[in-house]
Amino acid sequence: MSRFQHAGLVGLSMTLLLLPLVGCREAEPPAPPGITAAQPAVTPETDAEPGLEPEAPMPAETPEEPEQPAEMPEEPEQPAEMPEEPEQPAETPEVLEQPAEMPEQPPQPEQPAETPEEPSTDMAPANVGQDEPKEPDQPDETAAAPPAVLGNLAPIPLELPAPAFRGTPVPLDEPNVEKPRGAPRPAFLAPAGTVNLSRGKPVSSSDPAPVSGELDYVADGDKEASDFGYLELRPGTEWIQVDLGQKATIYAVVLWHNHAEARVYRDVVVQISDDPDCLDAQTVYNNDYDNTSGLAIGTDMGYVETAEGRLIDCRGSEGRYVRFYSRGSNIDEKNHYTEVEVFGRPIE
Repeated sequence: MSRFQHAGLVGLSMTLLLLPLVGCREAEPPAPPGITAAQPAVTPETDAEPGLEPEAPMPAETPEEPEQPAEMPEEPEQPAEMPEEPEQPAETPEVLEQPAEMPEQPPQPEQPAETPEEPSTDMAPANVGQDEPKEPDQPDETAAAPPAVLGNLAPIPLELPAPAFRGTPVPLDEPNVEKPRGAPRPAFLAPAGTVNLSRGKPVSSSDPAPVSGELDYVADGDKEASDFGYLELRPGTEWIQVDLGQKATIYAVVLWHNHAEARVYRDVVVQISDDPDCLDAQTVYNNDYDNTSGLAIGTDMGYVETAEGRLIDCRGSEGRYVRFYSRGSNIDEKNHYTEVEVFGRPIE
């Protein structure tokens, strides 16, 4: 063995002894000049199997792991994308648009509207109701029958004077006054043979000395409005009376006060009696609503004087004397009578 070989063995043995301490050193001493550095590099790999040398490079890789946290800030970028998810709630209002269509559903109650139509179909009585107005026609036929039974009813022979004014104004301050009809009065029907029984008959009054006019004015047949063609009695409750000459069946009475203007005469009362003093009389008309004249409280309405006069239905009352009361008018306290007509048939 030469000196150089011995020195190489010694150096190899030293290297083997120092290998365990390589991880604690910062740097290895240079190899001897006669030995290549490749052989010692191979031996460490064989001895590195126990896992000693691989641990030294691991600390070098650990600094590379902190580089991963450098990538972590990239993950917060995902929350930056999260605001894009709220865009989905923005789509939810689109879902709410469906409730906006819900108000269109209430037209469904139209089906209940059809249910009333079903009763209308089932309600044949509704059609019967249309036919029912024909049933009242039957009573009309029965009403038409009485004329044949009573003996030929006919309109009374009534002639009206010319009107002195147009329209029928109603005094607003006068109580118990009916509204005007606004149309001509219907014809009054009475049994055939009914005539005016008062024409030219004697007339008396409660005023022994009339203020103006004559008593026979009341039954002379002149009904026209005039300043001189009527009888005027003193103020207060006064009356005139017509003597028919005999007992009669009276169906209607027509009375004209002064109709030259629209007056409302007060306490108009009409009585029929067989007694000239009318102590036992039948009242056929009374508009004295507060019994001012003391003849009893009347239930008839006051009226505005017109050319038609006041027609009073006497309903077949019997008597010889017909008395007419009044107590002035809404214009003044004077009592005026233009004409009276008594329609009936004498009782033989």
